[in-house]
Amino acid sequence: MRRFGLWILVALLVVGALLSGITSLAQDEKVLVIGHAESTDSLDPARGYTQTSGFIFRAIYETLVTFPDADASSIEPMLAESWEVSDDGLTYTFKLREGAEFASGNPVTADDVVFSFNRLKNLQGSPAFLADNIASVEATDPQTVVVTLASPDPSFLSTLPNPAFQVTDSQVIKENGGTDAVDAATADTAEEFLNNNSVGSGPYQLEKWEPQVETVLVRNPNYQGDAPYFDRVIITNIPESATQKIALEAGDIDLALDLTADEIGGLEGNPDIQIVRGPANIIHFLLMNADPDVGGPMADPKVQLAVRYALDYDGYAALWGGVQPGSNLAVGIAGALGPDEAIKRDVEKAKQLLAEAGYPDGFEVTLDYPDFSFQGVNMNTNAQKIQADLAEVGITVTLNPGELQVALEEYRSGKEGFGYWFWGPDKLDPVDFLSFLPGGKVATERALWTPERAEQSLLDLIEQAKVETDQAARLDLYRQLQQYAQQTSTFAPFNQPDIQTALRADIQGYVWHPQWLLDVALLSRSE
Repeated sequence: MRRFGLWILVALLVVGALLSGITSLAQDEKVLVIGHAESTDSLDPARGYTQTSGFIFRAIYETLVTFPDADASSIEPMLAESWEVSDDGLTYTFKLREGAEFASGNPVTADDVVFSFNRLKNLQGSPAFLADNIASVEATDPQTVVVTLASPDPSFLSTLPNPAFQVTDSQVIKENGGTDAVDAATADTAEEFLNNNSVGSGPYQLEKWEPQVETVLVRNPNYQGDAPYFDRVIITNIPESATQKIALEAGDIDLALDLTADEIGGLEGNPDIQIVRGPANIIHFLLMNADPDVGGPMADPKVQLAVRYALDYDGYAALWGGVQPGSNLAVGIAGALGPDEAIKRDVEKAKQLLAEAGYPDGFEVTLDYPDFSFQGVNMNTNAQKIQADLAEVGITVTLNPGELQVALEEYRSGKEGFGYWFWGPDKLDPVDFLSFLPGGKVATERALWTPERAEQSLLDLIEQAKVETDQAARLDLYRQLQQYAQQTSTFAPFNQPDIQTALRADIQGYVWHPQWLLDVALLSRSE
């Protein structure tokens, strides 16, 4: 009890230090403070690609088209007021709205769209793969952009609201070392500038990013839409969910984005706190590298299937709420397998598969994962349960938690033999599932499940799914792919947790969104 009390005191002192100065700011400005376990990798729009950078980009940039505030049920205008699609599905013509300006005061033009899309593609940062199918982007006049695809892509419009396609001020980026040329991956030097300055047309602009400490946004005076309520938004890094809870109860932060289910339960009945729950789209999964030199026993398809049968899916749902995903495609997206179609735990089946693979007595393996909590889910807790689940079938797991950015680099470079990660859809469309199949980014780069290691029948099915435009036929193809992956895959998806957000009772307008998680421009405070 003494140690616990000392920990609470230290946590309070940490929060106080992090939030010093906010009180004085609040006397003169309308300030929103968000407690969050930061995962930002970069605030360069063509490089940053995490959940944290996603909701920051939503505040400071705009895309050609967007989704409704609460869901992804339709495509709506943003910087583009209208668009047309050619009969062959290859050419998209966007007409920009008049009057949009960047924070610099420069007008938003078609040339800026061309620059932003080409820089995204040529810089070869983490989100660049989203632009792989773009053959060309052309400004036919200052307000008209023509995007030509290499092959038909029925999901293209639903991809454009992704923050990766934010439109940036080409003039300012060029002045600070940026380029959209084909050699941008080596020639562009704008990242340091963009980590400290924003070049968007959104309601906010970046004032400061101090990595792993705080990000500060202030109103964009040149924003042409309705001005947001808050003058300043402070996103303070509080990695420990318990510390977030303490800060929220004390009124030091307005939103806590990463509380666990137990901590949320402890806030029930507090009149100063409101709680928002609902289905989310983050999927927690195990990666088993397909290269035997990296994955060892985990590269064996029978071992991979044994792991899927060994996991206690009901136990993860009991811990975090949500559902067991039928695949790595988030339940709730069109075409996804439902929980009733998901693989079920079968310990004896798992043992039998291990014996068939040549491991009747099991084996030892190391599980790599980041020491991190996200949206209330503690990865250490899950890792310990994974360890216990696999021990029941004879697999002895050594846990190897790592610092987030270090672990992320190992994961992205395909160096993990057995890893635990989570995933949020890049595209709110069944095409997102292709990321977890040979040729897709996660499968090929992270798990080294390359097309050369796949059956031709699977590759043929993937190619059909990419170009099919009939909706019913598309969904049938994606369901076939998911059913295939339940039996043969380098991944074991085990939980799609609920979103659980706690906020002060006077905060209004909170909406969780499956694409950008949080739109701070929608928030206000009751007065």
